[in-house]
Amino acid sequence: MKWQITDLFGMSVYTDRAVFIGNIEDVIIDVDNKKMAAIAVTKINPDIIDLKAFKGVKIPYRLIKEVSDIVLIRHIPGAFKTSAARDQFE
Repeated sequence: MKWQITDLFGMSVYTDRAVFIGNIEDVIIDVDNKKMAAIAVTKINPDIIDLKAFKGVKIPYRLIKEVSDIVLIRHIPGAFKTSAARDQFE
């Protein structure tokens, strides 16, 4: 199925281990190579990712596994804030 880029805005992003990451705020396009480079995710789940002073994260396109009602990405080992949260999801 083909998607319009605008269809991605606001979609929820989860890992393939059912961990909520956040919502898509924007899409980063590699104009020179004519392809999608990454998704910009905001409203990040504060229990798993320590953003410090940042508003969100960029997730490379290569991590996206599937797009349907949600965006499913490969699990990101080591991205969790605390070892307790890491143990819960790994």
